[in-house]
Formats: sequence, structure tokens, C-alpha cells
Amino acid sequence: MSVPSTLPDELAGDIELRISTEPVPYRQALEEMTLRNAAIAAGEARELIWLLEHPPVYTAGTSAALDELLDPRFEVVEAGRGGRYTYHGPGQRVGYVLLDLKKRARDARGFVHGLEGWVIETLRDFGVEGFRAEGRIGIWTRDIDGSEAKVGAIGVRIRKWVTMHGFAVNVNPDLAHFTGIVPCGIEEFGVTSLSRLGKDVDFAAWDAALVARAPAFLASLESPCPPTTSPEEDA
Repeated sequence: MSVPSTLPDELAGDIELRISTEPVPYRQALEEMTLRNAAIAAGEARELIWLLEHPPVYTAGTSAALDELLDPRFEVVEAGRGGRYTYHGPGQRVGYVLLDLKKRARDARGFVHGLEGWVIETLRDFGVEGFRAEGRIGIWTRDIDGSEAKVGAIGVRIRKWVTMHGFAVNVNPDLAHFTGIVPCGIEEFGVTSLSRLGKDVDFAAWDAALVARAPAFLASLESPCPPTTSPEEDA
């Protein structure tokens, strides 16, 4: 699918920006992402930021525990990324970020910190205060009852200093679909969405805001950032 005319098809530094307008099956996206990761590492392909949506699926990271798969009502796919179980589905915006960190600061934790910051700043554009939580991977906010809830997931893998996977933000998904797993292994906190928080946001608006903040995200990778989480590395 082509990028809508309101957005560019590349970002500074010859990074391809791809926006899929139809849901992409997870296995298909994973295969393409894996091949692109290797091609970037070999110097045979451009870097890529890919925004897309998946049909309902549960994905298992390398630390996923079987007892956290409560009701496998959807396909379960081994993702190869760090982390535990995550849900992807309609109404959730997924961003796959394939960048060569050899061109930037070789800092895996800084990369994750930068991803988190990119999502947090974009959420702020829609009046949602996102934040990091010590010891809890992901992007958090205050739910409608005042409790802390996850609004975005982060999961990455780095192979030969080229990143893959990325983030998923709950714009308007069916939150009941998350009850089939313990999201990211954290039982005591729930999940929320922009829609649940009263924000009427579509993918076009989200993508435009995210892309507008991409230069700041990319600039943040030029120097080491404070450590926040521990992504799976295969550098």
C-alpha cells in the first residue's frame, strides 16, 4: 500500500516510511521484517519505519511464560523479540522500526528509551499524559478510574546492531481481546486506549502526529540515552 499523500514516503536520512492501509497478517509482517533487518545489516536495503495494523493475534516474546496465556482464542506466534505475551489487533497502531544503530550511538537501551519518548510525546499531542514506570516495560497512563494502565507496548530485537519490532499503541482496539493473556506478564495493572480515555483519534491523525515527531526521535539516537529497560540484543 502506498503512503497517503499527506505524508512523505521517506524520512530524513533516506529512511523509508511505509504505511499499510489494510491489516497485515502477523506472520507475513514478521517474515518481511526479518528479511529487511538482514538486508539493512548487509547494506543492501534502506532503513524502514513501518506503520500498520494486524488481524487479532497473540505474540510470544522470548520471556513468555505459558501460564500467562490464559485463553488462546487467537493465533499465537513466536515473535523472536524480547518480552512476554502481547496482543495485536484491529484498532491498535503498530510501528516497526528498522534502523542501523551503527550509524548512530550503539546504545540498545538508549534506543528503547527513544522509542518510549517518541510515543509519549505523540500521546501528549492528543491530551494523554503517558509515562515510563520503573520495572514495567511499556507506556503507561492514568485510566478513567485513576489507576495506572498500559496504553502502549514496547518490544524490540537488535541483530548485528540493526533494530526490529518496535511499539504498539492502543488507539481503539477491543480491550476484551487482551483478557486472553497476562499482557507483558503484568497482572496487577490493566490496559486502556485513547478511545477509552475519551480521545477520538483515527490512524491518519495518529500517524501524522507520530511522523511530525520522528525527527526528534531520530536525533535522540545520535548520543547515548539513560538506560530504562533491557531489550533482547543479538548485536
